[in-house]
Amino acid sequence: MPSTTSVEAPQEPDVSLSHGLKQRHLSMIALGGVIGAGLFVGSGAGIAAAGPSIVVAYVLSGLLVMLVMRMLGEMSAAYPSSGSFSAHAERAIGPWAGFTAGWSFWILLCTAVGLEGIGAAKIVTGWLPGTPEWAWVALFMVVFCAANLAAVKNFGEFEFWFAALKVGAIGLFLVLGVLAIAGVLPGTDSPGASNLSDFLPNGSEGLVIGILASVFAYGGLETVTIAAAESENPVKGVASAVRTAMWRIALFYIGSMAVIVTLVPWDSAAVVEKGPYVAALDSLGIPGAGQLMNVVVLVALLSAMNANIYGSSRIAYSLVARGQGPKALGRVSAGVPRVAVLVSCVFGFVCVLLSYWRPDDVFSWLLNMIGGVILVVWGFIAVSQLRLRGRLEREAPERLTVRMWAFPVLTWVAMAGMAGIFVLMAREADTRVQLYFTGGMTVVLAAVGYAWQRRRATEN
Repeated sequence: MPSTTSVEAPQEPDVSLSHGLKQRHLSMIALGGVIGAGLFVGSGAGIAAAGPSIVVAYVLSGLLVMLVMRMLGEMSAAYPSSGSFSAHAERAIGPWAGFTAGWSFWILLCTAVGLEGIGAAKIVTGWLPGTPEWAWVALFMVVFCAANLAAVKNFGEFEFWFAALKVGAIGLFLVLGVLAIAGVLPGTDSPGASNLSDFLPNGSEGLVIGILASVFAYGGLETVTIAAAESENPVKGVASAVRTAMWRIALFYIGSMAVIVTLVPWDSAAVVEKGPYVAALDSLGIPGAGQLMNVVVLVALLSAMNANIYGSSRIAYSLVARGQGPKALGRVSAGVPRVAVLVSCVFGFVCVLLSYWRPDDVFSWLLNMIGGVILVVWGFIAVSQLRLRGRLEREAPERLTVRMWAFPVLTWVAMAGMAGIFVLMAREADTRVQLYFTGGMTVVLAAVGYAWQRRRATEN
């Protein structure tokens, strides 16, 4: 069994992967990665439940995410790896932990690829009624699978331009929203604070639902630490991304939620039906603005598909390179783990087919199973950072180019926050089911990982 008592514990040989991502790619992936499909698509349900207090929900979950990203950034700057948190968990806790965190996240990303494809296809079929959704999903899958098979720089270029469009669109949205609120946007009247009067319309229960919705909207920020391993300067890239995480989260997430609930009544049906951003722009009476935002939402979904195909293939590659999966997935050609890319895409498309063939049992089971995975991953990140920090300070302090704030106090605060979210999930009927399914999957993976660890220990 590989030793986990030293900071020099072996990791996968990333040298076989290409380093085709330039600093501009990594910077834009970090910037645009925070603007995900969860923000554009999933925030409507949170607003409908929490009302204007959704801003508080995003502030609370945003603070937790900042702490998680800082912890992950500290470890990823010290040990750049395509396995990211999975490799860190193996180093800090043991091979079973790396196995559990890695494969659960792989299942999450592959399923998300299918879900994002379905969401993107629904938008396109809204413009082109009568065309089959599955055919659009298949087209998107083929395009991004081909791009990821060719070279990592293709993934980087797609994400660079996708991110540029998302950043530009949400920046314009914030400017228009602030001008409208200030009453200086031509043709619109300032709503003042009229939409904020009922701050907690559904009481603390509504706020709880809003917090849970906001937590899962932040998923996907981890991709930048996976991509950093294939960049020109991994340490610099991770450090830069993590250090700018705070203002990006505050501006894009919390800022846009504040603008939306000020412009649009929280109980407007359009917030859920059209999406909060489209509803806000429609309320300003800008011709075509709502449809333009639908284009941006489509881009966000396609961007997430592209990023999740990339992330899932690299996580799978890293696990196999560390001896924790089928060797075939670790084959690298021209610097790309092409078998892992293909398998991840196939898994994602199978999820799409299941949504049509078995929506009420198998697909529903799969969705519940991945419901709490991101919290499980965050838990592994926190425990890994707590254990690795002391070793780094003793054995390799020069690697601590990014440091967790107020260590270990804020690490424990973050862990308490995660425990609190698990408690909140247990209180709500819908999320309680997810908690059970995710917990079951985690236990099964941990048992398999531990059995594999014991077997390796006996063999060595």
